[in-house]
Amino acid sequence: MAQSETGKTPDLRYTVVIVGGGAAGIAVAARLLHERPTLDVAVIDPSTTHAYQPGWTLVGAGVMTLKSTLKQEGGLIPKGCTWLRAAVDSFQPDEKQVTLTDGRTVAYNRLVVCPGLQLDWDKIEGLPETLGRNGVCSNYSKDTVEYTWTCIQSLSGGTALFTQPPMPIKCAGAPQKIAYLAADYWRKEGTLNRTNVEFCLTGDALFGVAYYRPALQQAVDYYGINLQYKHTLIAVNGPERKATFAVTGPDGKTENVVKDFDMLHVTPPQSAPDFIKKSPLANAGGWVDVDPSTLRHTKYDSIFGLGDVIGTSNAKTMAAARAQTPVVTANLLASLDGKPFSGIYDGYGACPLTVGYGKIVLAEFLYGGKPAPSFPYDQRKPSRFAWFLKTTVFPRVYWDMMLKGRDITVPHHPEWIKP
Repeated sequence: MAQSETGKTPDLRYTVVIVGGGAAGIAVAARLLHERPTLDVAVIDPSTTHAYQPGWTLVGAGVMTLKSTLKQEGGLIPKGCTWLRAAVDSFQPDEKQVTLTDGRTVAYNRLVVCPGLQLDWDKIEGLPETLGRNGVCSNYSKDTVEYTWTCIQSLSGGTALFTQPPMPIKCAGAPQKIAYLAADYWRKEGTLNRTNVEFCLTGDALFGVAYYRPALQQAVDYYGINLQYKHTLIAVNGPERKATFAVTGPDGKTENVVKDFDMLHVTPPQSAPDFIKKSPLANAGGWVDVDPSTLRHTKYDSIFGLGDVIGTSNAKTMAAARAQTPVVTANLLASLDGKPFSGIYDGYGACPLTVGYGKIVLAEFLYGGKPAPSFPYDQRKPSRFAWFLKTTVFPRVYWDMMLKGRDITVPHHPEWIKP
């Protein structure tokens, strides 16, 4: 086995090494091997459980079971792919090597970086100690998502707070999705009229794509949800049921405001994983620095990135990872063959916004927030068809196609934008 430029012989060597065995990592591995079965591919990921995270909004609302969103990681590794059940410590891109936390080094010809992002629960004082009890829940963790449904069912009035931290976060619509579903449940139970529902978000806009905001504002108004802009959750006292927000006023000054609650759904601050932040692959914000169109690293030609970890301006959604997978696959294979790149990512992302049980505003968009509908109806209008897609079609496409190297290509049509 050849030595690296540092003189140390790597412990392992593969043609393609993929860091991250989540949605993006498994999908790329499967697609690479589907198109080139003899390729020597390894996936590095320490987790033994794989989660279909888009389903957790529905788990928190009592529509899906947590069990249905989880599968054994080992059973999803594509045939012909090596799974290294380990964590990455550091990258040596000049030597084309990755160092694992157990000290082993892994050499590669091409590297795909897609470990997702990390949830920074500890950035909110008191949250880790009370999460999962005292009425404090979150759909962003498999350990607490079922408690969200418990909280919704047990609340018969009082104050329910839903939070959204600074961007970027994964599935930016999820913090408000559960607020709508909870309010719809309480409406049906006849308790909404005695429940103060507040959506407290750091930003100053309900949704990043203006085209869909009026439809979401209609849902807010229908349920009587109180929008609290420029409210950032900074501390939680679970036993006393008090949440502290840093609130920025019109004059730009920030003051702390304490709110009482009976239920608090928390969306935690999020950032790139620490081992990415400290690596030479990161941009100034800590995210993997890739070209937004080709998804190849801006400095290292042998490295590609996709999924939540990359520093592009698209929304961090499962739909984005699906759209990025064929781009990375095509361009990585082209780079191995010495051919020009053919894959171009246009920033596509989607967010099925659950504005009620059986009703979804299907938001689809490209870079710059340009709407890009895939269906010939006004997707700003809540649709049962989109609910069917979210609850039935998308999970099947994920497990049975995307993670197996195949997928359904549904073209999007910006020309279908409604006035």
